[in-house]
Amino acid sequence: MNRIPIIEVKNLVARYGERVILSDINFNIYPGDIFMVIGGSGCGKTTLLNHMIGLLSPFAGDVLIDGQSISRIPENQRLTILKKIGVLYQSGALFGSLDLLQNVALPLEELTDLPKDAILEIARNKLKMVGLEKFFEYLPAEISGGMQKRAAIARAMALDPKILFLDEPTSGLDPISSSEIDQLVVNLAGILGITFVIVSHDVASICKIGGRVILLDNGKIVAEGRPEELRHSKHALAKRFLQVNR
Repeated sequence: MNRIPIIEVKNLVARYGERVILSDINFNIYPGDIFMVIGGSGCGKTTLLNHMIGLLSPFAGDVLIDGQSISRIPENQRLTILKKIGVLYQSGALFGSLDLLQNVALPLEELTDLPKDAILEIARNKLKMVGLEKFFEYLPAEISGGMQKRAAIARAMALDPKILFLDEPTSGLDPISSSEIDQLVVNLAGILGITFVIVSHDVASICKIGGRVILLDNGKIVAEGRPEELRHSKHALAKRFLQVNR
């Protein structure tokens, strides 16, 4: 079956000054995939993510979303492609002065012409999808870290994106909260068919969620496959990373 990629990373090179961060990165992600980027600190994970969501432009190569270059698309078409993606940043990045309903409603208020009642109804539905239907009026400081991450996922889904990018979604969470986030990702992927791209160093999450994994080291892809395949990989770093960090 000839599937069409929803994301194509082609010969990507990223540099900061003379320092090469990513070198000749190539991979495709297909609709409905759960795709994970793993590796140690400083390996280039965050830089890769920032190129995939259009925050950074490649030194060479390209990133395509639905066949369009996210860095080279004309400015008047940029919003169209950005509406196809949602992002959960590592900190969650919720606005502390807004309650959860207001946080989730914000992208809809800024990027659509929907009436207020419709915006609030959509925001309520997104929060229900992540199990926060009883917390609409809570401020971020009044809920747990795991609940904040779930609220941030609800906000990332506000515009019904095709792709959700999650940056270290379980960072700083206890094992129970981490497991809840992992299960939420699996459920959303299964129910909604959303494509997930997850940057993580949490091997327990990587193994629970499954999906395709690439391992970065010194700015290059050194191993690729499912978690169980990487654990038995001939590549020493892949084997060590998944066994030592379990």
